[in-house]
Amino acid sequence: MNFKLGEFVRFIDENREGYITRIIDEQIVGVTGDDDFEIPVAINNLARVHGHSTGFEDDEELAIEDKLVALENFKEKGIHLAFIPDTNKGSLVHFYLVNETSFELFFTLNSLAKEVYKGEFSGKMEPLSITKVHTAALSELDLWPKYLIQAISYTSLNIKPLKPIITDFKFKAKDFADSKKDIPFIKQQGWLVQLDEPELKIDVQKLKESFFNQPKTEKKQTEKPQREVDLHIEKLRADFQFLSKAEILEIQLKEFETKLDAAISHQFTDMIFIHGVGNGILKNHIHKTLGKHPQVRTFKDAYKEKFGYGATEVIFKT
Repeated sequence: MNFKLGEFVRFIDENREGYITRIIDEQIVGVTGDDDFEIPVAINNLARVHGHSTGFEDDEELAIEDKLVALENFKEKGIHLAFIPDTNKGSLVHFYLVNETSFELFFTLNSLAKEVYKGEFSGKMEPLSITKVHTAALSELDLWPKYLIQAISYTSLNIKPLKPIITDFKFKAKDFADSKKDIPFIKQQGWLVQLDEPELKIDVQKLKESFFNQPKTEKKQTEKPQREVDLHIEKLRADFQFLSKAEILEIQLKEFETKLDAAISHQFTDMIFIHGVGNGILKNHIHKTLGKHPQVRTFKDAYKEKFGYGATEVIFKT
């Protein structure tokens, strides 16, 4: 198979085109067009569209021109794995190795799924550079294999080489919970995982003191919530596109229960939860909880002219 994830292709026997968003097997791939519907297509019915922009510059254009770094400015830390959503199809994410150090790096990426190893990338990286090493489908995050990473460093200068990096990752949605950051050397945002974390240094004296000093007990105060609480998942988590429907519902219900308890703690008389219409599952769970809650007097659809049937107003007992 010559086609890869993220490539732009055109159908041979009909006027249709799109991006390859899934590799089904050696003969069939999934293609997603402008309508965002993915359809399986035989590879012998596809033609690659040459010269079509993917939204990412070639690695050679991303490399910093000055490769030789003066000894006094030599940088020894800053090796990351970056995850950048595709600019054309957000259902794909590109893996980039980011080398912010002054070392040359020799890098390999392998995957392990069902006890089968597969080489995904190998190559040399220049100092202060970035290179794409892999592409995966976000919709299949739960099916991602374990990724095995190895890297060794080299410089002709009088600098001690880094310890070889040998690590592995099995990614889950929670690993992308943090907000996106600017990725070095490229005008894109994504998530960063540092591969050369410094070794943990233990302060023995402070460790001893922790055994003898009684920790102070701090009384936790419940933060006062807003009277209108928006439970739409994009308002609660930056990584919502990585989450399954079950995970989204769990997060929304937890936020609802937390804000409900906080409102009661601060003696609110009423509160509005914006849950949207959707398929009605979230609304039904909320109404079921409110119907059994001892501190709730009643609840109703809130301001239909503003929210339609997508919000619930809660009236508390006073």
